[in-house]
Amino acid sequence: MNRTETLRMSEQVLHLLDQTLLPNRVEAFECRTIEQVFDAIVRLVVRGAPAIGIAAAYGVCLARNSEGKFSRKAALAAADYLATSRPTAVNLFWALDRMRSVINSVTLDGEELRTRLLIEATAIHDEDRLMCHRIGEHGAKLLQSCESVLTHCNAGGLATSEWGTALAPIYRLHQQGKTLRVFADETRPLLQGARLTAFELAHAGIPVTVCTDSMAGSLMQSGQVDAVIVGADRISAAGDVANKIGTYPLAILARYHELPFYVAAPTNTFDLTLASGSQIPIEQRGRSEVAEPFGVTTVPAMASVTNPAFDVTPAELVTAIITERGVITSPTRASVQQLFESSSG
Repeated sequence: MNRTETLRMSEQVLHLLDQTLLPNRVEAFECRTIEQVFDAIVRLVVRGAPAIGIAAAYGVCLARNSEGKFSRKAALAAADYLATSRPTAVNLFWALDRMRSVINSVTLDGEELRTRLLIEATAIHDEDRLMCHRIGEHGAKLLQSCESVLTHCNAGGLATSEWGTALAPIYRLHQQGKTLRVFADETRPLLQGARLTAFELAHAGIPVTVCTDSMAGSLMQSGQVDAVIVGADRISAAGDVANKIGTYPLAILARYHELPFYVAAPTNTFDLTLASGSQIPIEQRGRSEVAEPFGVTTVPAMASVTNPAFDVTPAELVTAIITERGVITSPTRASVQQLFESSSG
């Protein structure tokens, strides 16, 4: 796999760029079974809401029964199993629902059904590429007057099929000849900003400076940041945004310093069944990620650790949500609904 290829499906193998090894090693993790796909999602070999959904869709195509054959029953069981891998990123459930719809809408079984499911998973992958580019187009207009932006975690090509969500406008502007300076929050405890965002931006020729999460306010105070742009893992019907832990305090800092706070996400990241962000399930991850990051003990054994993977930013702190269908300015329940109604059909 090349540096920019997050995932690729061959006939019987799902190839994933192993993001747990970046930036030191660029290697593929090969999944031949559902269990391997599940493990890859849980361990963050593949991560980022859109990429998780794509990987899970391809994963269904690897389902086999006890006799080693592909079947309708095995495919449905695979979809249910993969849905338990991570609870917050709604793209995972959206993609698996699409795969279930195919299973339930045809009378095919065996390899014929697998072929049909592979077509659907490939369509999900292709659609994500298009959505990322459209987000880039819409977002580039908002960032046109900026010289520098700050982003959190990784919402670039490594989190999607191509270009990403929060980084898509940056890539689009770079393509147009305007290159922004990017501050990438380190993003503790797993350092997705330092390891992943800095990795892909640097290789794309975009100047990137890594800062610890606690430096963001100081950078804003000194006038070094013109805007903040982040991705999302789930957005409620009211426009409340769940994203990597540490996003909420960034929104508060941006509001205090009168800086725009943008969220970039495809419409399949919205969960219109949830009235508010308080209903978004927040994944709780293990102690070792905080207490023993990358194998180094930093917390005494007698101390407790909390490790929520995400936090929720209220819609009132969001300047705009950038989607592939357009921009929702000052998101509210009404404006979110209007976007979906105006672009339906």
